[in-house]
Amino acid sequence: MLNLKFATIAFCLFALVQTTNAQLSFSNEIGIVAGYVEMRSDFGERQDLSNNFKNSGIGIGIVHYLNFSSKADCNCYTVDNYFNDHFKLRNEISWNKTNLEHHGKWVEPSRTSPDADKLRAHTGVAQNFDIGTELEFYPLSLRDFQGYAYRFAPFVSLGAHYTYHTPEAKTTYNNPNPNAIGDITDPSNFYSGWPPEAVDATPSSSFSIVTSAGVRYKLSRLSDLMLNLRVQFFMDDTADGLYHTSSANKHNDGLVWLNLGYIYYLN
Repeated sequence: MLNLKFATIAFCLFALVQTTNAQLSFSNEIGIVAGYVEMRSDFGERQDLSNNFKNSGIGIGIVHYLNFSSKADCNCYTVDNYFNDHFKLRNEISWNKTNLEHHGKWVEPSRTSPDADKLRAHTGVAQNFDIGTELEFYPLSLRDFQGYAYRFAPFVSLGAHYTYHTPEAKTTYNNPNPNAIGDITDPSNFYSGWPPEAVDATPSSSFSIVTSAGVRYKLSRLSDLMLNLRVQFFMDDTADGLYHTSSANKHNDGLVWLNLGYIYYLN
């Protein structure tokens, strides 16, 4: 269940969008995005490509845009300046989920140590509810794009998000009942190099920096397709339910999200 802090931020963001729109009368766009997510976490080797591909999942979200180049109250263009013609404000609520396992050289079949067995037996789930805002920059004119001067409009973005993490963790190591989930409160069931508190599936929250690159394709006067590649850097290391302070853990958790979206112009 989402905590009070997450609900409060969601309400404040909604109120801000509505107030801004009412005061400035910019046009609105709404859409849905979905696609492939890769978690970059403490499971497996971060730089191992096979580990990143295998620790992947799905994401889906609802997006809202303030389009500064058009006015909602008159269905006309705003004042012709550089900012209005090249920037959009994107607000988003999204969810993603990834099943996690340890992959890479430390769990290869040739390794038969107790620690290798513990890593192979340890699995988890990263599940994130996300809300935030990004400012998108379009090098080409948005007015020309809306007027069919060209069908493709590339963009880049930068923003900040708030994320509520609900990870899961389990192990099958040293488990006398093969149908039961191992005890995650017993440190001896996990890799010996981690501190006792390393495996913790307690829900948590964090802020993150989000940057992306993408392109829009004009379907019709009132609709676009969007392809977007996002990189998200969390401000903590708890999204995957695994936090350890060994020398191998040099980065906080993060994710890469490749999504396809459909955007509709409301006015």
